[in-house]
Amino acid sequence: MSNEEMVIKILAEEGNMRKASERLFLSQPALSQRLQSIEKEWGQQLFVRSQKGLTPTPAGELVIQYANEAVQRKEEVFEQLHTLSEKVHGTLKIACASIIGQNWLPKVLKDFVTLYPEAKVQLITGWSSEIVRSLYDGEAHIGIVRGQTDWKGTKIHLFKDTLYLVDKEIQSLDEVMETERPFIQFKSDSTYYEEIQQWWQKHFAYSPKRQITVDQIETCKQMAVNGIGYAILPAITLTGTEDVHTMPLTTSEHELELTRDTWLIGYESSFQLRQVEAFVDIVKKHATLLS
Repeated sequence: MSNEEMVIKILAEEGNMRKASERLFLSQPALSQRLQSIEKEWGQQLFVRSQKGLTPTPAGELVIQYANEAVQRKEEVFEQLHTLSEKVHGTLKIACASIIGQNWLPKVLKDFVTLYPEAKVQLITGWSSEIVRSLYDGEAHIGIVRGQTDWKGTKIHLFKDTLYLVDKEIQSLDEVMETERPFIQFKSDSTYYEEIQQWWQKHFAYSPKRQITVDQIETCKQMAVNGIGYAILPAITLTGTEDVHTMPLTTSEHELELTRDTWLIGYESSFQLRQVEAFVDIVKKHATLLS
């Protein structure tokens, strides 16, 4: 819409060139010239000029109606744009480490979709290395990864959780080398596997006597909970209701608990998106509950 519609609207409302020119911050000659140009564009005389002021012609009444509707429609669109800027719209694309996507993220997403029902969510899960690749490929706005990462963009630490040895029978780490029970492991990215291997080598002289490897961490957990063998699981997977013994893995130097970090990563430009900002706020609130 051009300014011509506003000129016609104000001329019709005032019915007087002087008053209309004051509202439009134009001189009367400039407004008169502007009206002539508008009438030439429409090919019709829109107002009859007299000592009493301006009187719309039949053609003018039609154009005035159009101008009023156009101005009103523009105001409505501006209001919608203002509302749009305040609300959270669009699609939030998340790439998340499977363990977080299964055990922690659902509660976060529940809050997000409840607060922002007009936003859409797309979720990719996988190993942390796959999450980083998804960000590089532009498949996600933000990623949630585990362990150490060399990500060069924005990187926010969310929480760290302790690693536990979990078993129905074993009650202390000293019993591990004496048991015939199998060590149940789940396939994971290389950094997690390396951390476990390094811890094992520092504490024990040789490898577990028996081992079982499964594809998913939940399968690993269920096998341990059901007494098939022992497993090493992060705290994020344990609810506290499992009927098992849990022993925190400790470092040999200072007897500190061995932990695993969770990070929120992404490009700076993505963190400026309205839907990402809203999600990050909720993520941080949930993360503080685990601190």
